[in-house]
Amino acid sequence: MRLLVTGGAGFIGSEFVRMTLGEHPEDAVVVLDKLTYAGNLRNLESVRADARFRFVHGDIGDAGAVGGLARECDVIVNFAAESHVDRSLEAPGQFILTDVYGTYALLEAARAAGHERFLQVSTDEVYGEVAVGRSQEVDPLRPRSPYSASKAGGEMLVQAYRASYGFPAIVTRGSNTYGWYQYPEKIIPLFITNAIDDEPLPIYGDGSAVRDYIFVSDHCRGIDMALRQGTPGEDYNVGARGEVSGVNVADAVLRLLGKAADLKQFVRDRPGHDRRYALDSSKLRALGWQPEVGFDEGLERAVRWYVDNQDWWRPLKSGDFWDFYRRNYKPLQSGAR
Repeated sequence: MRLLVTGGAGFIGSEFVRMTLGEHPEDAVVVLDKLTYAGNLRNLESVRADARFRFVHGDIGDAGAVGGLARECDVIVNFAAESHVDRSLEAPGQFILTDVYGTYALLEAARAAGHERFLQVSTDEVYGEVAVGRSQEVDPLRPRSPYSASKAGGEMLVQAYRASYGFPAIVTRGSNTYGWYQYPEKIIPLFITNAIDDEPLPIYGDGSAVRDYIFVSDHCRGIDMALRQGTPGEDYNVGARGEVSGVNVADAVLRLLGKAADLKQFVRDRPGHDRRYALDSSKLRALGWQPEVGFDEGLERAVRWYVDNQDWWRPLKSGDFWDFYRRNYKPLQSGAR
């Protein structure tokens, strides 16, 4: 299989590239990535010398570029996205351009190239808040942030291409993913790196919002299973039943690093903050997939990696990072950063 992996220099995309080249020796991978602030060529260092790998710097919204690459490949796996809810609240326009228009450009390129399979990587956030139970693939999409709305918009295009053109697309909806190489604006790497430096861990509201956490390798194996064993035209949830609240994540990070509990800092809650996500992944499990890394083990792996790889993340926590950080987190307590 010749794969065009868009957003392959990002957190989850780069893990998928490393996994594909490591586990599928007959495959070749072309990565297309715009290298925005969250894309990092260092994430692909371990595969750069592989003859089956090629990197192209470009934008998925560039129809000419993606059309040419699609003709060289058999399938597209689309990881490319603006993905941080907090940034979408501040500047939603780029999310629409990348997550909706960019998906359209890829669909057109794959359709013109005659691809027999296309995989759109989406998120559990498209379901919106789930007070009880678990979201199933047949549930309606009720996004509540500009980010989740942009991802749902991309999915709507995929569904339209399925119905209108018989396009063989698969959608995966993953839960909150964590692990190595994750840009440190997301909750787990932010808490880990802040705790290493004895900086406060900013917790939204009362910290009770719950997310279903999945380790990055488990998520990528789920995507790979859906791509190779799934049915075109179907959607697959990829969740690990690792439901943990924000305050419990903070407590666990501080415990693993031997840091004081008073580093927890409660901040103004995110507007429209969904209180809970949870996925029913039985459809994907029926294909033979199941998560292998529990939350406690995965968090310990992540903490160890960020401790051991400070040369990777310290340059990322630069001036622009802290400018956004200060705009986004408004302390509720005195003595905050």
